[in-house]
Amino acid sequence: MNAWIQFAAASAGPRNTRRAADRLNGRDSSGEAQLLTRRRTAVKRPSMYRVLVLNDDYTPMEFVVWILEAVFYKPHEEAVRLMLDVHNDGKGCCGVYAHDTARTKAAQVHELAQRHEHPLECRLEVAEGEDEGADDSGRQGDDA
Repeated sequence: MNAWIQFAAASAGPRNTRRAADRLNGRDSSGEAQLLTRRRTAVKRPSMYRVLVLNDDYTPMEFVVWILEAVFYKPHEEAVRLMLDVHNDGKGCCGVYAHDTARTKAAQVHELAQRHEHPLECRLEVAEGEDEGADDSGRQGDDA
C-alpha cells in the first residue's frame, strides 16, 4: 500500500482498515469497482465597478489631470480628455475594476484631494450587467 492509503487505513481504526483502503482505491465494501468523480466548483467572476470622478467648482483642472495620471495611470492626452468629460458632463469614468481595486483607487483620490485641500470626490458605481443593488460610495471610512 502507498503511504496515503496506509495513513487513511490507520486513521480509520483497526476494524475499518480494509474499507478505508478500498474507498481510496475506488472500491466499495463489496469489493466492486466504483466510479470516482471529482466535484468541480464554479468560479464566479468578481463584480466590476466603475470609478467616477465628480466635478466641483473649486478643484483645478490640472490637479484632476495629475490625479488621473498618478492614480489611474492614464496617458496625458487621455487624462486631459477625461478631465474635460468631468468638467463638461459633471462626472467621468476613470476605469472599471474589481471592488477592492476600485475602493482602493477611490480612497487614494480622496486622500490626495484632502492632502492638497481640494474637495474632489470619487464614487463607485456598479458596471452595467452587474448587480444593480450594490452602489457604493468611494469615500474613505465607509464600511464595505
